Amino acid sequence: MGYPAKSIPKPLVQANQAFIVLSVLLSWLLHPFLLVLPLSAGLISVLFKYNPIIASVKPLLRKPGSAYQQEDFDQQQFNQWIAVICLVFAVIFFSIGWNTLGYIFSGMVFLAAAVALTGFCVGCFIRFQWQQFQYKKRKHKSEQKSY
Repeated sequence: MGYPAKSIPKPLVQANQAFIVLSVLLSWLLHPFLLVLPLSAGLISVLFKYNPIIASVKPLLRKPGSAYQQEDFDQQQFNQWIAVICLVFAVIFFSIGWNTLGYIFSGMVFLAAAVALTGFCVGCFIRFQWQQFQYKKRKHKSEQKSY
């Protein structure tokens, strides 16, 4: 079975998603600045390509990582970027008292991570559509040059 060159076992990705869901939920119930937890983990992940949540859960895997269904590393980085951007906006909005926008942006992250846990990846859909757009744009340009 061929896996992408850089891949992550699905249970580790799901642990990260669950962490995001729980952190956002706790931020709504306790204090909005708990969003700093998933934001910090996300920033470390996108800046250093090291996810502290995944790293802390990895020793708990019962089988070798390669024995699990794999998720594409680059796709997970793309998803993490989306989450980080939304969480940055949420933290900013909560900090300036624009709570409704804070809830909207943190809610988008919550919803995307919760839906991903059920099997549909919103970020994957967005990235696929973006790649399709880029492909069609390149194809259109190359067709124009051939005339």
